[in-house]
Amino acid sequence: MFSREISDILFGTVRIWGEEIFIELEEAYREGLDGFSHINVFWWFSEFDTEAARKVLSGPQPYKQSPAVMGVFATRSPIRPNPIALTPVSVLEIDYHKGIIRIPYIDANDGTPVLDLKPYTPSLDRIENPGVPHWCAHWPKSVEASGDFDWAAEFNF
Repeated sequence: MFSREISDILFGTVRIWGEEIFIELEEAYREGLDGFSHINVFWWFSEFDTEAARKVLSGPQPYKQSPAVMGVFATRSPIRPNPIALTPVSVLEIDYHKGIIRIPYIDANDGTPVLDLKPYTPSLDRIENPGVPHWCAHWPKSVEASGDFDWAAEFNF
């Protein structure tokens, strides 16, 4: 059984200061991302880590065109058995001395624990033609295209 606390495996913290978004890294983890334009950030839905939330396996229609009930593994809901999240982000700037990675966006809140970082590499992370259910087939095909998409029209929350 896993018995370590999240604080024992923390790599860093998401920081949001006004319009600026950063990942603040612990000193031991500040090297190694030179040359990568994007990284995968693994983070903890810490605000939803409760005993009750970990027991939820399905929920009512989260997306306007989705089925009436969906399993949590078919959603990006923070309420799930193991509240780990993954967000690929662009790296705008890295300050190794201060341990700061400036990014344009992440779907996490200020103070969110960062569990791990992995470089985004197209040979391993990009899928040419992914299959998706019909209810989300009209969603943008890339993070870059998502910025102009009307996401508010897609969600029931």
